[in-house]
Amino acid sequence: MASHMLRCHVSANKHAYAKSQISTSHVQMIRPYVRAAAVEQDVGNESAGVGVKLPATHVSASQNALKQIEISNGKGINRYAMEKKSSIIAIGLTVHNAPVELREKLAVPEPEWPRAIEELCAYPHIEEAAVLSTCNRMEIYVVGLSFHRGVREVEEWMSKASGIPLDELRPHLFLLRDRDATSHLLRVSGGLDSLVMGEGQILAQVKQVHKVGQNCPGFGRHLNGLFKQAVTAGKRVRSETSIASGAVSVSSAAAELAQLKLPGNTFDDARVCIIGAGKMSKLLVKHLHSKGCNKITLLNRSLPRCEALAEEFPEVDFDIHLMPELMECVANSDVIFAASGSEELLIHASDVANMPAAPDAVGGVRRFVDISVPRNIAADISVDSCGSIVYNVDDLKEVVAANTEARAKAAAEAEVLLNEEQMSFEAWRDSLETVPTIKALRGKAESVRSAELEKALNKLGDGLTNKQKKAIEELSKGIVNKLLHGPMTALRCDGADPEAVTQTLANMEALERMFELSQMIEEDRLASASRKK
Repeated sequence: MASHMLRCHVSANKHAYAKSQISTSHVQMIRPYVRAAAVEQDVGNESAGVGVKLPATHVSASQNALKQIEISNGKGINRYAMEKKSSIIAIGLTVHNAPVELREKLAVPEPEWPRAIEELCAYPHIEEAAVLSTCNRMEIYVVGLSFHRGVREVEEWMSKASGIPLDELRPHLFLLRDRDATSHLLRVSGGLDSLVMGEGQILAQVKQVHKVGQNCPGFGRHLNGLFKQAVTAGKRVRSETSIASGAVSVSSAAAELAQLKLPGNTFDDARVCIIGAGKMSKLLVKHLHSKGCNKITLLNRSLPRCEALAEEFPEVDFDIHLMPELMECVANSDVIFAASGSEELLIHASDVANMPAAPDAVGGVRRFVDISVPRNIAADISVDSCGSIVYNVDDLKEVVAANTEARAKAAAEAEVLLNEEQMSFEAWRDSLETVPTIKALRGKAESVRSAELEKALNKLGDGLTNKQKKAIEELSKGIVNKLLHGPMTALRCDGADPEAVTQTLANMEALERMFELSQMIEEDRLASASRKK
């Protein structure tokens, strides 16, 4: 966006970084993302043989980033000196480009989000940070003083936090900047990037990121505005289009998958067990009941949540147990859903190997459907060794393909709404560009006023009373405020009208030239960054 390119880092000499080093290292940094975007990655169940491509928007954005870098290399340009003052960066893994085995290692539980934000903002080129971690994605959003260095710092944090070497991690990451990054979050909130298109749970998760961020110093003005806009966009998509009409969720897709795998596609003869009593389990109960499953064994660490769930579904016959009885309950069940918040495996192959076989009524196979991330059920449980089979969130693609086709028209309508919300956010963000100019202009005016007042008082001598000195000082302030009223008005707008923002930014450029404010703005930016660190 041209508006964010109004100011550059004019003091590149303060950053001892050879142009040749920047060129080589940054091209090497971007290329893995392009390769990951251009080549199909086998991220599904190996036995299913499903290859999944990155979304087209990610492919285009990554290729454009590489093209710009290579163009600047050919011209011998120092990109860091040319960069915008800050960039919004999105980097992470989703169900579209990374298998669950990788996503679970990077998953950050909600209680740990503030710690992750604090750690990210401790890096020298990251001003703000946010974490969106769900069963289908782990995404980091940051505002970076430098795009290239900010990306490197996020990569370093992700590798350190997960224990995955960077070379293994990079091919699965997506990397988006500014308009592409904000567009991605709006599509995520609207349910357009979900494994199950139109599912509503992701909007609640985006809301929670915004809520948690209110108590985190590193969740700053730009990301606060972005996530607030994303929540608004998500609500509009669901209220103004039909994308959420009869929408399925991860939980409903899991119930559908289990039904498809049972003989006769029915739960009539299946003994069903759910591990966990949170939101995912609540949705599971809802959808299982709608499919004729009226008796469920429910396990949880504590009773209150189980009892609350039982009260909400009085028509379902619940058999409630605590986690110490887990293995006994699993042994007496044919279909086991795992939807707990545990960060460790709860069921291993050795636990299942000695359990009695499932009855012939369900095909003699015990079925596990694990929609937890990190996973709760060992992946090496198999029919051959344990008489059981495990499905995880990546296996739900089989169920959701038809859903995506059916919602194509609603998705097109949603894209129009999301574009409107994107323009609104960009106009608001553009309006923030004038804040340093306003501060610098006031500072310069005050400096001139103070100096001229001191000269005048020195010329008038010591004969003035304190009352007279105060009157002269107030006169000088009044004159300055009157003169600044017009320029200050020209630098303010509410950000809702893109045309008004464009005019305001033009005014900003003109005033910076007329009053020679660029150096003051840059010095203030560097001082602020220094104080932050």
